[in-house]
Amino acid sequence: MLSLVKVTVVQEITKDAFLQDYKQRSMPVVMQNITKDWAAKKKWSMEYFESLAADKEVKLYDSKPSKDKKLQHAAEKMMPLKEYFQLLRDGEQDLRMFFFDILREIPTLKNDFTFPEIGLNFFKKLPVMFIAGNKAKVQMHFDIDYADIFLCHFGGKKKVILFPPELTPLMYHVPYSFSSLFAVDYENPDYEKYPALKHLKGFEAELNHGDVLYIPPGWWHYIIYEEIGFSMAIRAFPRDIKNILKMLRNLLWTRTVDGVMRTLYGQKYNDKNEKLAVENTNHNLKNLLDR
Repeated sequence: MLSLVKVTVVQEITKDAFLQDYKQRSMPVVMQNITKDWAAKKKWSMEYFESLAADKEVKLYDSKPSKDKKLQHAAEKMMPLKEYFQLLRDGEQDLRMFFFDILREIPTLKNDFTFPEIGLNFFKKLPVMFIAGNKAKVQMHFDIDYADIFLCHFGGKKKVILFPPELTPLMYHVPYSFSSLFAVDYENPDYEKYPALKHLKGFEAELNHGDVLYIPPGWWHYIIYEEIGFSMAIRAFPRDIKNILKMLRNLLWTRTVDGVMRTLYGQKYNDKNEKLAVENTNHNLKNLLDR
């Protein structure tokens, strides 16, 4: 098993304590008091969402890696929300709602929560929701905008495995992507095939209804839905110049190059990058062990 420690869980937290103990130290934390007065904690369920937008067409994404000329994070299919929820009730384990724009798609949901006064300047125009069923998984990745993220979770249990950005050289990072190599199993690591995994030291968070996980900028995270659940992410974009430059590079350069190369070269480009992910990580591991 990977070397993981439990993320700290706090019932109550003040703005000063959050900034000093977690934001400034770039450390994750699970906070239980953030949502205690939100209507969302009482109301958010599949039945509630269906009452608001049963016939809303939603984009669905699978967990398979992009092949040929398919762009990263391209939707797999669309269907009405009520049909998707029925799939979840019937045991669907793969299809997920990803980055669902709450304010645009179901504006009334904005009345069910407030942005916490916690010392971050949240971007209030883009709260987004993620929904998936029991045993659904989200590939190990980091967010391209280097934002401070509050992952506000509702519904059934969810597990999140996290690693700090300084471990990126050992994460089998696929070039021109924001993901780890799809073949790497972070739940049952194959140390012979992927030896760098032995040297990772990370964190594990277990989220229940109403919990909020703080994910610092650039942190890798892998998500396992243990039951049907839905999480809303609110984010504060970077304000320090270092992370602003990283965000701009990812948005303007890395993502653009990847899209162009996939369009031009298709699966040959994907295969080359997957091979490089292993070669680069093995090289980084060798340098680490030779020190």
